[in-house]
Amino acid sequence: MRSHLDLRYLRGANLLVAVSGGQDSLCLAKVLLMQQVKYNWSLTIGHCDHQWRSDSRANAIHVENLAREWGIHFCMRSAETPAKSEAEAREWRYVKLVEMAQVNQCNYIVTGHTRSDRVETLLYNLIRGSGADGLAALAWQRSLTPEIHLVRPLLNVSRYETAAFCLENQIPIWEDITNQNLDYRRNRLRLETIPYLQEHFNPQLEKAIAQTAEILYSDVSYLEHQARKFFEEGVSVIWDAHQPSLQRQLLQHQPLALQRRIIRQFLSHYLIHQVNFEDVDRFLKLLDAPNRSQSEPFKGNIA
Repeated sequence: MRSHLDLRYLRGANLLVAVSGGQDSLCLAKVLLMQQVKYNWSLTIGHCDHQWRSDSRANAIHVENLAREWGIHFCMRSAETPAKSEAEAREWRYVKLVEMAQVNQCNYIVTGHTRSDRVETLLYNLIRGSGADGLAALAWQRSLTPEIHLVRPLLNVSRYETAAFCLENQIPIWEDITNQNLDYRRNRLRLETIPYLQEHFNPQLEKAIAQTAEILYSDVSYLEHQARKFFEEGVSVIWDAHQPSLQRQLLQHQPLALQRRIIRQFLSHYLIHQVNFEDVDRFLKLLDAPNRSQSEPFKGNIA
């Protein structure tokens, strides 16, 4: 297990470990505890109770008891009302994790996302028609605030390996009964679609798709960097809350893939909703529109 992990960049840091009570997050917490002397980090376990299940309070107590047994500081947050969707629950969870990290002066939030999660995310986003960002599927690290960073050190580790680690180290796992509920699309992917693809197409499907996600992540990172450089030139964009504008000819001279990135970054400053494919596509059509004043769907202009 530890041979898969490079944890040197976390040396001496204050870590908030997000622990649900399942095998992946408990495996992560135990590995970090076992490496604490070597890397001199401070550990806090953070648990989020979504109030989705009748046993959620017992689940939280189970995690708290393990934290006490392992000598790790514990904190938690409980939802006042259950979230209406998985996306809403995820958003709430990250808000609360950041809150707990700030209270406990942690500069890193560490989650137990595995290679298996990365594969599920890529397939799920592919089915939804996502672009390269969604297919890059779970970055190793990203900033949540200027001071707090999310890290996922288990992305080279499979769910099978975390289960084996918990068994070997006699770590009691809290079984989430909703993980078997096929009404959830992610569960259907994990329990039905992926096993079918492994049996009929590629037994090493998980490694193959994780490799694809890693390649896409590198490509996405490069394009994002190039798009930022476009704005850093200064002459190419006018940032104005009332009349924002891009220099049309400079934008037209960029490759299409980069045009999409530039437009997405530009629109993200002005649209109140998350920029989607349709927004970018409508903006692209303005570049060659014969009468842009009549067809323009956005506030502002293209110079």
